[in-house]
Amino acid sequence: MSEPRARRWPRVLLLAFLLVAALLQLVPVERGNPAVQTDVAAPSDVDVVLRRACYDCHSNETRWPWYGYVAPVSWLLARHVKKGRADLNFSEWPALDFELQSLALRDIEEQIVQEKMPLGSYTRLHRDATLTRSGRDLLLEWARSQR
Repeated sequence: MSEPRARRWPRVLLLAFLLVAALLQLVPVERGNPAVQTDVAAPSDVDVVLRRACYDCHSNETRWPWYGYVAPVSWLLARHVKKGRADLNFSEWPALDFELQSLALRDIEEQIVQEKMPLGSYTRLHRDATLTRSGRDLLLEWARSQR
């Protein structure tokens, strides 16, 4: 006796969803970490905060989480990291001339004062990356002292 159509549809839809999800995993995503040639010279306490709150998106030392290997989230994550590195890459800091470093420091200051960084979408999943008041003050003091 065959199964009624109304009972088959959920199974068919589930199988179709699983097939599409599996096929999405075949789309290649660039998640590499280029070699780190140089790095920003910051005091150790500033370096700790930068690495905890900034480096996953703004350096060549991204720690790719498990969900960074699951499409379509992997696409979003790779795009965020690519944009973050294009905006500011601490792994390329010494290669910037004085003027570009000064602009980057002003931008860091602005992002911290306006509480735009780190992104809320990032800190929701990475609570340790949330900047405390003391972390914000430390980064602001460092950025202002470098200009």
